This record gives sequence, C-alpha cells and structure tokens, in this order.
Amino acid sequence: MLQKIARLFVIKTRWEAFLIIYALALGATSRGADYIVEYPGWGGYALFFACTGAVFLAGAKILDCLKYEREHREVKPAS
Repeated sequence: MLQKIARLFVIKTRWEAFLIIYALALGATSRGADYIVEYPGWGGYALFFACTGAVFLAGAKILDCLKYEREHREVKPAS
C-alpha cells in the first residue's frame, strides 16, 4: 500500500515534469515579486532573478534525470 502512495510522487513523463516546472516557476515569480516590494532597487531585482534562475536549474535537472532514467530502463543488465 505504501508503494502505491509513493508512486504518486514519482515523475514519470516529460508532461508531468513540465507541469512541475511550471508550478515551480509560478512560486518563484511570486516570491520574486515579494522580494522586489520588500527590497526596492537593485537588491530586490537580484533576488528576483536568483529565484527564477533556480527554476531554470531545477527544470534542467528534472529533464536530465528523466532522460537518464529512460535510458537506464531501456538498457537492462544481462544478469
């Protein structure tokens, strides 16, 4: 039963990955907008771009991991 619940939290397709990346981007831009209000000027914009940059890095890592896992499933060990 626990394995069935755990499978819900595994990203299996690129479509699911893009949905998660989109959700991360929405949260990051919301957080970044709060930073711009809280820290006006250069500091707020720097924090905004740091938030959005983190989404780019996370999105790239998620997509790379999906590609790696797909290749790993296709090449099954002979033993």
